[in-house]
Amino acid sequence: MFERYFKLSEHGSTWNRELLGGVTTYLAMVYIVFVQPVVLSAAGMDFGAVLTATCIGSALACILMGFMANYPIALAPAMGHNFYFAYAVILGMGVSWQQALTAVFIAGILFFILSLTSIRHQIINAIPKSLGSAIGCGIGLLISLVGFEWGGIIVDKPGTYVGIGELGSPPVLVMLAGLMLTAIFHVRKIAGATLLGIVATAIIALSFGLVKFHGVFSAPPSLAPTFFHFDFSGFFSLDMIVVIATFLFLDVFDTLGTLIGVAPEAGLVKDGKFEIKRGALLADAGGTIAGALFGTSTITSYVESSAGIQAGARTGLAAVVTGILLLLTPFFYPLIQLIGGGVKVSETLTLYPITSPALIIIGVMMMKGARDIDWHSPAEAIPAFLTIIVMQLSVSITDGIAFGFISYSILSLFSGRFRSTSPAIHICALLLLLRYIFFV
Repeated sequence: MFERYFKLSEHGSTWNRELLGGVTTYLAMVYIVFVQPVVLSAAGMDFGAVLTATCIGSALACILMGFMANYPIALAPAMGHNFYFAYAVILGMGVSWQQALTAVFIAGILFFILSLTSIRHQIINAIPKSLGSAIGCGIGLLISLVGFEWGGIIVDKPGTYVGIGELGSPPVLVMLAGLMLTAIFHVRKIAGATLLGIVATAIIALSFGLVKFHGVFSAPPSLAPTFFHFDFSGFFSLDMIVVIATFLFLDVFDTLGTLIGVAPEAGLVKDGKFEIKRGALLADAGGTIAGALFGTSTITSYVESSAGIQAGARTGLAAVVTGILLLLTPFFYPLIQLIGGGVKVSETLTLYPITSPALIIIGVMMMKGARDIDWHSPAEAIPAFLTIIVMQLSVSITDGIAFGFISYSILSLFSGRFRSTSPAIHICALLLLLRYIFFV
């Protein structure tokens, strides 16, 4: 059955290779199961419900990818999207988490519709490569910044706003040890290096007495606190339109970028060409819709799938294997709660020394896109830099994108490239500028 449906021989693969590839991909990406509940619970969502929603939504998306596209690509809530969801939209703009889930749901439906048309190709071609790369880099740095703050390395300081924390305190020492171990695992190219780093940091935290062991297995947490909790109020405001457009923009580019990036390794490039299957995009969009329905942020294709591909995965069977493992993960809730739990160091400060090293390393990996920015062209480099730096200083992905688009549109006029720049860039820039003038 597997041979007939997934065409294992045609892709030069076997059942054993697909099984190994699926398990390897799971180990490389399962860190999101520990991180996602921490990020979204910071915005008021139920930790356990988010965990279950993340696992079920991701598993469904992986299985859809396996059967609809036959790609060895796994899917889960995107790092960066979750921070935009929690910190920019909910905590930054004051939007309720129910409205934020609704925005993700609508963006997922729009992505599904776009996936049925040729517009998806026009969208990807409209955004300058430098801006797309800068957005990815900016989000990566922002994730690292949160990692440094959660680890107690960076704290608020009068006058300079930020400064170095108490490096000798036990939570910070645990975080630093975990960061170094995680970095070493990556340098040694160990499969599942990020997950292994989280486990090692948890063991150190246990030995310091910062966290307590409460078992391994339990019944999965209920979905009830987040399932189908949509709120469609206020969706005709410009702010919410921008939020939906941002979710859609990030989902489309993350998906296409990941699929194109892993295609050569997966043997999906034929005669120098790679045509993204419609089923892959539909699976991605379906995952986002299902994730929002269950109670988690945007689900998209994971670049960590390359770990499984390097282990031999070539077909969608590997994605199905990863999906099955994700379905089993909520039964390990006590371990996940231990790893994702915070350490209260004062009445106003809670640190997360176990998960923060992973965030910093993820930020490192997301900086690869900086090489695709044309730093020799001021018209490309300045908007890209503004995108990255404003995102950090304002702690807002939306403001970083806004400064990038607006400056790109203006500078294209003076560099003689106004007409050759996609009208979509100028329209977005105008809308974002009007948002600052009338609504901020």
